[in-house]
Order: sequence, then structure tokens, then C-alpha cells
Amino acid sequence: MPRDEICRLLADHAPADDRELRFVRDMGRLLESGSDPTSRDHYEPGHFTASAFVLSPDGRDVLLIEHGKLHRWLQPGGHIEPGDASVEAACRREVAEETGLTDLALRSAGLFDVDVHQIPALRGQPSHQHHDLRMCFVAGTRAIVAGSDAKAVRWEPWAAIDPAITDESVMRALRKLARG
Repeated sequence: MPRDEICRLLADHAPADDRELRFVRDMGRLLESGSDPTSRDHYEPGHFTASAFVLSPDGRDVLLIEHGKLHRWLQPGGHIEPGDASVEAACRREVAEETGLTDLALRSAGLFDVDVHQIPALRGQPSHQHHDLRMCFVAGTRAIVAGSDAKAVRWEPWAAIDPAITDESVMRALRKLARG
């Protein structure tokens, strides 16, 4: 995936607060590294990932997966693959792999949110950061099925998600939804 697209997306993104501004700056530094920052083998400090906040057709619910490795309810997402033509394509592929959902419309052009979070050491991989590029979609259907890394998948009213089932990065994004 071209660095130019990620640079453009980050340049066009309006961070909601100082924390998100720091994430954008961290991502800019990652882009300046000499190696491929989208490669899942880039561990220092980490690599770009892509995820999607998917709203139900009526906009009241958000799609969450129970992550098989992290054992939390999160938005669909994961590693950017060499065959992904764009960040949007990576987001759409991850949603399809993890939930079976392919009928998606972008809620708005560009990035919805960015987040940098620590991934624990798992299966021989060192602890590292995921520099997550997040887009927001509206589903054309509520038909979903768990697949790939998802142990389960469900629609949850986004305004009433219990913070105990997820993590702060998801809650921060949901607060953005609440602000419009």
C-alpha cells in the first residue's frame, strides 16, 4: 500500500483531541521509517493496521467482534495485507473476513479515527504497537456471522456499550459517534 495514501489520509484527518493528535504524530514518524510500516513483521515500534466502525442500517447499533486472541469485544480490523489496494479496501476485507458483512457504505470520506495501542507478545511475536487507521461505515444489512479471528459477532447499541467488555480506544471512538 502506498505511503502517499496514508500520508494524505493523516493530513486530511482532524484529530478530536490532544491524544488523537499525538497518535497522528506517532503515525507520521512511523511513515518516515525506512522499512515498510504496513508489514506485520515491522515491530519497532510497530505497524499500521486498518479497522472499521460499522453502524447498523438504522444507525443505532455498532458491530463488535469478540476477538479470539485478545478476548475483548472490539471493532473488526487487523493487519493490512500486501494485496490491499487502499486503507478502505483493507477495512472492507477485515469486516468481510470477521463478520461476513460486505454490504457497506462509507459514512464519510477519509479516516474516522486513529489510535495507537500496545499488542502483547503472542505466538512468538514480540510486544508491539498497532497504528490503527479507522474508517466508519453503515451496513446495508444486519446479517452477520463470526469468522476469522472472531469468536463471536454481534450488534450492540453504541450509546450503551459497557466499558467492561471492550477497551478505552473503542469507547473513545464511540464518544466521537455521540458527538456527531
